[in-house]
Amino acid sequence: MAKKMRKNTLFLDIGGVLLTNGWDRKIRAKAARHFKLDREEMQERHHLTFDTYEEGKLSLNEYLKRVVFYQKRSFTISQFKKYMFEQSKPYPGMIDLIRTLKNQYDLKVAVVSNEGLDLNEHRIRKYKLGEFIDFFISSCYVHFRKPDPDIYKIALNIAQVSPEQVIYIEDRPLFIQVAKELGIDGILHSDHESTAKTLASMGLVNNS
Repeated sequence: MAKKMRKNTLFLDIGGVLLTNGWDRKIRAKAARHFKLDREEMQERHHLTFDTYEEGKLSLNEYLKRVVFYQKRSFTISQFKKYMFEQSKPYPGMIDLIRTLKNQYDLKVAVVSNEGLDLNEHRIRKYKLGEFIDFFISSCYVHFRKPDPDIYKIALNIAQVSPEQVIYIEDRPLFIQVAKELGIDGILHSDHESTAKTLASMGLVNNS
């Protein structure tokens, strides 16, 4: 009987796992209230152009000119971007868990995320994600978005691992399903405690 391959790599989402979501429906609704924007019109314009931004084909300024600044406003793009960036908050328990497991088991750690360039790089810098993440397979860099299977294939190639070596932590069931079709085991993340318990059952026990 073939020996089961050891899990030596983590794939992680950022939004919903390590940090709050960067620019989701709730945050957009909050921004619309704060800046007194037409929420429905903003949402419609967002849906028509956001994929292009997340794939790295538009700058944040270009995205905002289409979604918010298509007419004169009483506030600036800089003020709006500052507000966007301020909405991101960390999940310290998850960050500490991943740091600890990486050190204990000498894991490779890769982010696989859908994020636009400016917001992605702000979040990486502010929360020092590069200190414990080896690879950032972000949609803005590779020009594919989840659930396109190609983004996972790129992550496997960059990390130089087989699907059987990976545990993928993600808060969206569809994305877990697509990765599973490639042979990647996933954990549907809801909170730090349950994810830590599942990781332990898969051989990655936090001994700190």
